[in-house]
Amino acid sequence: MSVHARVRADACPGVFATHDAADGPLARVRLPGGVVTAAQLRALADAAVACGDGDAHLTSRGNVQLRAVTRPGLRERLSEAGLLPSPTHERVRNVLASPWSGISGGAADVRGLAAALDEAVCARPELASLPGRFLFAFDDGRGDVAGEAPDVCWLAVDSAVGAVLLAGADTGLRVARESAVAALTALAAAFARTRGTAWRVGELADPSALLAALDSGTRATPVSWPGAPDDRIGPVPGHDGHAAGVAPYLGRLSAAQLRSLAGAADHAVVTPWRTIVLPGVRPEALKTLAGAGLLTDPADPRLRVSACAGRPGCAKSRADVRADAARLAALPPGARAHVSGCERRCGKPSRSHLDVVAAEDGYRVDGTWVPVERLGETAVRKGST
Repeated sequence: MSVHARVRADACPGVFATHDAADGPLARVRLPGGVVTAAQLRALADAAVACGDGDAHLTSRGNVQLRAVTRPGLRERLSEAGLLPSPTHERVRNVLASPWSGISGGAADVRGLAAALDEAVCARPELASLPGRFLFAFDDGRGDVAGEAPDVCWLAVDSAVGAVLLAGADTGLRVARESAVAALTALAAAFARTRGTAWRVGELADPSALLAALDSGTRATPVSWPGAPDDRIGPVPGHDGHAAGVAPYLGRLSAAQLRSLAGAADHAVVTPWRTIVLPGVRPEALKTLAGAGLLTDPADPRLRVSACAGRPGCAKSRADVRADAARLAALPPGARAHVSGCERRCGKPSRSHLDVVAAEDGYRVDGTWVPVERLGETAVRKGST
């Protein structure tokens, strides 16, 4: 039974059910595991220009949004590119996987599990009723995507066995890697049957009741996991050669930048921290990507600032927060800030950060009102304490 009574319908957007934003329909394209091929990057670039505002916007779940989709043809373009494998399940294909898994670090290689889960979810008609906010995850043991508090998660304890997490907490149940997809699918089905009005597992009175849906596994003492994002930027030595992390400023990718990424590697991995992992990319390709406006220097202070859509895209926003975010360029090392247009704080990061919220004639920085002209100096002072 749910302890959280939802009084409105789940309006999480997709491609077939867009969100009516102030700048026009917003379509969210799910990328299970964040994986997107070079051909799909080019297709997204073409779709953004032909159907939307010309840009793609990364989300805090490793997905992509297209805004101002006022011209026809988006569904057909995405379907042809393999980005819409199931019209009935496209909103529930929210799957995170450790972006650097199999490339650098981690206790296990979880590559391929997200795609297998996506196929399993799409094959079960009853899972089409999952809320659009329901989140699956495969963590390779470093605790990165587990820190995003996914509804159901398999976290590698070693290369063969993983912990089952519900709402980000270890249940003590351990299942083999080869059973991970079946386990998460069964848990999701149990949630769909019993959720009542809940949208997330954490809203259930007793999330552990879902474990009755599993018929295998062993028990261990639950432990806490680090929950630290792995959003490395710049060249990263990989198990199989070169790799790199890059990021678009404030999560916005122009069509030209999408095409530059497609030319740098045969596929990319979009992370829930609005960065992009490029396996197999050569270090010299980073110069080309930097020239295209992508952030490639881990010391760049712009990496530590995020923002919601703000005006003019969002009618609820009190300010053009993306323009005002430029005032935070002098944040001290280690400090982070998220700039929101209203109290909903859309897209805020899970890690510690300065809370910057637009208010009447200014902003509140961790609760302190300041005029917009003092936003930068206030953020620097608070970020230094």
